[in-house]
Amino acid sequence: MAARFFGRYEHSLDDKGRVILPAKFRAHFERGGYLSQHVDGCLAVWTEEAFNQQLDAQLDAQQQGRNQRNLSRVWSAGSEEIEVSTSGRMAIPRHLRTYADLDGEVVVIGAVDHVELWNPAAWETKVRPSEQTLIDGVDPE
Repeated sequence: MAARFFGRYEHSLDDKGRVILPAKFRAHFERGGYLSQHVDGCLAVWTEEAFNQQLDAQLDAQQQGRNQRNLSRVWSAGSEEIEVSTSGRMAIPRHLRTYADLDGEVVVIGAVDHVELWNPAAWETKVRPSEQTLIDGVDPE
């Protein structure tokens, strides 16, 4: 069965650019995982199974034209294999920290089939309208 992730956690980057992966997520990354640039300016942490599905999608996208090939190149160049230490720390390469504007605090969320790492201000900006829709009881269309 595919891994499923949910919940929101707040952690900090340490001096070496590492963040702690929440304990409830760690079992899925005991043999490592993958970190990539993701939509909306966050980083995605993938299990091997989910990352392989993303690779297949990128292969398909490359056949869709120049723009899709370039997006696929950017995604591939912005992806890294990662290890999670026994204490749950995961190193985030500098170029990926720059992409997601991670410096200090990090919001770690479960995003169903992967984990996302967000700059807290960016997270707030992205989710506030959706939270308000939920508060207002309006069905999104």
